[in-house]
Amino acid sequence: MYKCRICGYIYNPDEGDPASGIPAGTPFEELPESWHCPICYATIEYFDEIPE
Repeated sequence: MYKCRICGYIYNPDEGDPASGIPAGTPFEELPESWHCPICYATIEYFDEIPE
């Protein structure tokens, strides 16, 4: 999982981001460059991996 440094949104690959057209099961590494945080619109660079 990856967490947005700006707003705290957590991208969970198991859930994807259906509202943005990202299906469940999509790894963070495979998100399109145009994807952004659905809460604060931060780009991928503002996400950090959460250690398991």
